[in-house]
Amino acid sequence: VPTFCGCCGALRPRYKRLVDNIFPEDPEDGLVKANMEKLTFYALSAPEKLDRIGAYLSERLSRDVARHRYGYVCIAMEALDQLLMACHCQSINLFVESFLKMVRKLLESDKPNLQILGTNSFVKFANIEEDTPSYHRSYDFFVSRFSEMCHSSYEDPDIRTNIRMAGIRGLQGVVRKTVNDELQANIWDPQHMDKIVPSLLFNLQSGEPFDGPPASEKEKESPVELTERCFRELLGRAAYGNIKNAVNPVLTHLDNHCLWEGKTFAVRCFKIIMYSIQSQHSHLVIQQLLGHLDANSKNSATVRAGIVEVLLEAAAIAASGSVGPTVLEVFNTLLRQLRLSVDYELTGTYDGSTNIGTKIIKAHEERQLQEAVIRTIGSFANTLPTYQRSEVMLFILGKIPGLHPTLPPSGSGPDGTRMIQVMLLKSLVQVTAGYETTNMLTAMPSSFLEPLLSLSLTEDPEVRLLVLQILLSLIDRHDNRPKFSNVSIISDISVLKLKVDKCSRQDNLFMKKHGQQLYRHIYLGCKEQSSGREHYQTLFTLLALLSVELANEEVVVDLIRLSLALQVSTSFIIYYITYYLRGSRVLLCHHFRWVLHLKGACITVWETY
Repeated sequence: VPTFCGCCGALRPRYKRLVDNIFPEDPEDGLVKANMEKLTFYALSAPEKLDRIGAYLSERLSRDVARHRYGYVCIAMEALDQLLMACHCQSINLFVESFLKMVRKLLESDKPNLQILGTNSFVKFANIEEDTPSYHRSYDFFVSRFSEMCHSSYEDPDIRTNIRMAGIRGLQGVVRKTVNDELQANIWDPQHMDKIVPSLLFNLQSGEPFDGPPASEKEKESPVELTERCFRELLGRAAYGNIKNAVNPVLTHLDNHCLWEGKTFAVRCFKIIMYSIQSQHSHLVIQQLLGHLDANSKNSATVRAGIVEVLLEAAAIAASGSVGPTVLEVFNTLLRQLRLSVDYELTGTYDGSTNIGTKIIKAHEERQLQEAVIRTIGSFANTLPTYQRSEVMLFILGKIPGLHPTLPPSGSGPDGTRMIQVMLLKSLVQVTAGYETTNMLTAMPSSFLEPLLSLSLTEDPEVRLLVLQILLSLIDRHDNRPKFSNVSIISDISVLKLKVDKCSRQDNLFMKKHGQQLYRHIYLGCKEQSSGREHYQTLFTLLALLSVELANEEVVVDLIRLSLALQVSTSFIIYYITYYLRGSRVLLCHHFRWVLHLKGACITVWETY
């Protein structure tokens, strides 16, 4: 009998004998390295046998798993890893099928150690660049299984962390293996992204943000750091057509887990997204956030405010890239949300009816939302070039009720109209802040200036003040405005260090066309009985800026006339104009009588002080 068995053993295929020889009698001794080298040499010499080697190793591993001989299981996987690293031939595909079958067997086990072992082998395989394409390979199981591991609820916290980290590394491996392989199932399909992205966000949410340096190989990598790195890698590989499928699961996850209200995690997620994707794709994320804001128009103010805050952060990051060709769409959405919020605040319901809605609307939350929208409008405007900002200014002005009869009235009556006016003017203040232009004709065309000035004569003092602030922002091109913040008479005006340039031809044309209109509205504004101290301070600053930024000989004379008409209330402006005239050739005969009036007014000022 022994002789007969020996003969049968000798008759076994050589590849089986070589495979059997790599397993020691005691599995604790590990892989027999000398015999492994022989098996590798044989596989390289006879690549047509590689698929049989893989099938036989798979058979042995399945048997060892069933018999709980986990030491031999580890040896089999180590052998598979070495063969994969060594062999790159046309027959590798069949061997890979056997390898993936064995990995799947380990991942299906309820033993954490086997799951982690299978994951580690899969990650090594994912880093291998294959020479030949595969037409029939599927990774659907691995996406599902690794996603499940990311949500592990194992009792032991250390083991649970190890399983989750293995799941994250597995997903990272799937992405690396499939993202650039056109023959594979598209990993960007919603059926895959809806599993991968929420799994990463679940682990990202479970820890604090990682702000330190990357962990070295000797240090233990934290789950949050690993998750963030994997998420960034996934987004960094996303092409133009895949951004939507990658971002949609993020929006859904934040909705399902009520994470907009806290804002911190939502902002963190979208900062990762905006910094990871290619900068030219930034506007796609912005558009998705705007669409999501519209979809949540009747949700609570805290949810809408959270989305707006995320938009604010995303816009700041997108400034280095692009906010896309549909700029007015961005502002149209934000202004629509602003109008809706005002209506909600005044009516107390989301549908405009008199019935009490199922959701309680809190006025202070709506106010917070409105302020967030206004800040976001300003943030978007800061990312735009000058010509686009001018278009946005006209666009916002065209939305103000009361200026255009074609605009629909507010559903909440006169109070709603007044509040919308205030909110839109506050938005204009944000858009014009820091506005830089060398040509006042393009900055304030008639289509913009005339409606704006008409608002400066309304009965509402807040509206008038906002209009004046907008005019100050547009006229102040050298940042002189802060230097006129205090109304006072100083002995040496040079200490203000005013920045003054020669008035350009375009500026002269602007003042010739619109100067009288400006003077008239300034004069009438000073006569408003409801104006307060801040109104007069702003009017004085406006006059001072006109004398510094846009004054030529004719303008100076007109400003003197206006100042004298306003008399003592604006006498400090006469002082500034006096300084401006010092050394000027404007002291001509036909101006002489106004200079005498100027001198007398200045003497009056000095005697008063």
